[in-house]
Amino acid sequence: MEMLTEKLALVAAIDPDSYTANTYYTDAIDMKYWERVVFVVAVGDMAATATVDFSAVEGTTTTPTTAFATAKEITQLTGAGTDDDKQALLEIRAEEMDPANRYVRGKLVTATDASDVCVVALAEGWHKPASDFDLASVDEIVA
Repeated sequence: MEMLTEKLALVAAIDPDSYTANTYYTDAIDMKYWERVVFVVAVGDMAATATVDFSAVEGTTTTPTTAFATAKEITQLTGAGTDDDKQALLEIRAEEMDPANRYVRGKLVTATDASDVCVVALAEGWHKPASDFDLASVDEIVA
């Protein structure tokens, strides 16, 4: 039986921390290796005025910044709402990308005040075991 850790690779991240108002990007993901990728955005405590936006961007280089033709973004998370300690998922399929583009990465925008947040991206594709393509920062896999 194939393990899930053999099917999915942890290919990009924004490490958990308290992020001040700014724009942050995940590692770039080369979609020539992957059929699809899911970004998991997790927020912790948010200041009352804080907002968190997350979207996917694509491009021809390892620093993509072009928004998808059909927006790929989560609904804004806010400290004023009930979004403390929430998660959101955003999935990208390789076929949704502009054929001229090869790379995708996540774009996290925190505004007004600091927020505890992290992002991880898990990819599924043709290469097995997928764990061979995990980020170098993956410390351990227990299956």
